[in-house]
Amino acid sequence: MIKNHTTKDKRDKIVLVGVIKGKRDLNILLKENWYRIPVKHLPKRKFDYLAFYQPTSFFGRRGKRIQYYTPVLDYQIIKRGDLLPEELGHPRAKDYYLKIHVGKIKKLSQPIKNIIPRRISFGFTTLSHLLKSKDILQLYNVTPTEPMVENGLKEAGIRAIPQCYVKGKKKRFFLDFAIFCQKGKVAIECDNKKVHSVPSQKKKDKIKDTFLRSYGWRVIRLPEDDIVSDLPECIKRVKKAVQKLGGLKK
Repeated sequence: MIKNHTTKDKRDKIVLVGVIKGKRDLNILLKENWYRIPVKHLPKRKFDYLAFYQPTSFFGRRGKRIQYYTPVLDYQIIKRGDLLPEELGHPRAKDYYLKIHVGKIKKLSQPIKNIIPRRISFGFTTLSHLLKSKDILQLYNVTPTEPMVENGLKEAGIRAIPQCYVKGKKKRFFLDFAIFCQKGKVAIECDNKKVHSVPSQKKKDKIKDTFLRSYGWRVIRLPEDDIVSDLPECIKRVKKAVQKLGGLKK
């Protein structure tokens, strides 16, 4: 399964970025020095360190950032109910988890912030990259396509709302940009090549597009390669869509 590489050069150590889902889990990490991952979601790649993303939903102003990391010492597979005996009535109490025992919890000299919000689940990086990165895009070597598109839209005089949430009856989706027109609305998605080429993400994108269209959105997906190589053509696509919908809403 997972095995640590102690002979590897420190700067090449592999880091798994996980998510701290609440203040209780953070307290467990800081005071008891362990972290858990459901076995069914266990990453297949080996890792030597753990880093922890704090979502804003639980941490408010202290969220949307990575500030703690630690070396992995050991691990064991154990049922959730044995890990958290006070929650024996939990629906996943009988599910198996990997309990990861970690060393001293270290704090980054500068938090890695999720400035352009991206959904964070499990992800891999190296220790050297973790220690020098200033934001999530840099950490994962993601091209800053959203700022490029935002600047292109501004130069074209197209008002767009970045980081917009759309809510349905049971679902909520994040849009890179939302444009409201006289006769409709446009959702713009900037598709990172590495992330959006994965089959599981393609499936999620299809579900998202279907949802948006059912609520009257016109969806425009701009691939990373197109944004980087020919941004004017991408903006032209958006302008045509806005014109067909009667222009921008005043």
